[in-house]
Amino acid sequence: MMVRPLGLETPSSAPADLAQRYLGVRHRTMALAARLRPEDTVIQSMPDASPTKWHLAHTTWFFEQFILARDPAYVSPHPEWHYLFNSYYQSVGPMHARPRRGMITRPGLDEVLDYRSRVDEAIAGRIQRGDDEALSMLIELGCQHEQQHQELLLTDIKHAFSQNPLEPAFAPDAPRALSVAAPALRYIPFDEGVVKIGYEGEGFHFDNEGPRHRAYRQAGSLANRPVTNAEYLAFIQDGGYRDAMLWLSDGWATVNAEGWQNPLYWDEACETEFTLQGRRAIDPHAPVCHISYFEADAFARWASARLPTEVEWETMAADVPVRGNLQDSGVFQPRASSFETDLGQMYGDVWEWTMSPYVSYPGFRPLDGALGEYNGKFMNGQWILRGGSCATPADHVRASYRNFFPPHARWQFTGIRLGNDR
Repeated sequence: MMVRPLGLETPSSAPADLAQRYLGVRHRTMALAARLRPEDTVIQSMPDASPTKWHLAHTTWFFEQFILARDPAYVSPHPEWHYLFNSYYQSVGPMHARPRRGMITRPGLDEVLDYRSRVDEAIAGRIQRGDDEALSMLIELGCQHEQQHQELLLTDIKHAFSQNPLEPAFAPDAPRALSVAAPALRYIPFDEGVVKIGYEGEGFHFDNEGPRHRAYRQAGSLANRPVTNAEYLAFIQDGGYRDAMLWLSDGWATVNAEGWQNPLYWDEACETEFTLQGRRAIDPHAPVCHISYFEADAFARWASARLPTEVEWETMAADVPVRGNLQDSGVFQPRASSFETDLGQMYGDVWEWTMSPYVSYPGFRPLDGALGEYNGKFMNGQWILRGGSCATPADHVRASYRNFFPPHARWQFTGIRLGNDR
């Protein structure tokens, strides 16, 4: 996921609560990384992915740069590392090229873990002092930022392991749910009219979720569940990847240039897929995942439907509780689900592509200073996804959360929910 920013104001927290929140997120990252061997943490399998060791260091750099360094008396234990672990904050200073993060064999993993410990100790002291009005917001922002990197850690190591002929499993002990038949696909109608979207409330949210504003929604309908593997296989078998009329021009060019014939991680026979649990038989009832925007759009056209807009998705999801197959379940793979509500699996399993480009809301203003780089400058050439995935922490996602990726990206847990004009 392209890491997005930034938080707006959050209510202040008591030092004990703030420390618990901070340590909970930091420990969760380490629990995920603990499944890996030191050699695993260094590899970078493609330019869009980053090594686990880099994620561990960068999230620590973030707390150091935007919280600890605000104190003129603070002395960094490794100032020479700022160049290595800055991601894209041009106003902070130069940075190592993203496609070459896998070349950073040193500092070693043990040194990075020591760096995390030192910064954790310094943050604990800062929380205990409680002498900074902005501290609660900045700590929460750093925690939300690290949760984004938890998801990236999972998706990036999955891609790396998929390149290994041994196909190692990240989570061989993860629970495997028995397959259940997906409910019949049906569309839930909604009326036309003026609606409101954008974050509303007192809790944390990223700046790209606001301001809350009015939007016009045409009458239409939203599918009750995501598209399944079986439904996507029917698209493949019907020649979906060979019919230029189904594809956007750039999508058709990408299909041919990359030789796409099925979703990422499926075998050529479309019988098995590589997962964080290892190679497994494809569950026909589970949501299809690792689908690009181009593929989602082509499938929707083949299915005589379309992708929903983000206005449609958010207004339909507004009253749906945030629960489902998220990172906290420990499954790390989309799974089939039966449900009795109108809209199922709105959260978790797969991020759902919308037909909405990633642009600012009316009245949007980036934050002041370096943190203002976190978001607005990425608002071009990308598309909005909603709902979270099986790699997203449950307390990190909400109806207004706007994820975004370029249309060719598919190494994230991305899938499809159909919309319709009737």
